[in-house]
Amino acid sequence: MNENTAKMIRDHADYKKQREDKYKLDSRERLSKVLKKKIETTMIGALSSIEEHFGFLWKDDSEELTPERQEMKRLFTLVRSEILDKGNTQARNIDAELSQYDVHWNRYTLTLPVKQVLGKKEQ
Repeated sequence: MNENTAKMIRDHADYKKQREDKYKLDSRERLSKVLKKKIETTMIGALSSIEEHFGFLWKDDSEELTPERQEMKRLFTLVRSEILDKGNTQARNIDAELSQYDVHWNRYTLTLPVKQVLGKKEQ
């Protein structure tokens, strides 16, 4: 094997390794993005459910809130803030956790059936 052929083989192997490493990194970043979005959706959904079912405790059609409703609104705002803070902390922890894994996205695949079309018989 001559020197140029050996270099081509090494270069191809290096290129293949670089592509594989980039694919793993892209897969990890994709998974991180998907997981963060799911955490965010869970947080917002939880807050929406709390507001939907308990909002009557602090919401009022009148301009002035009673002291009791003001306290309920303050508590809801506090709980909302804590939920968002804890969820955001967990979303940030995703990258640290994923760094301990090799991630490989198995991409979506679709197999299309192929039918052979037979020619018409001439009459």
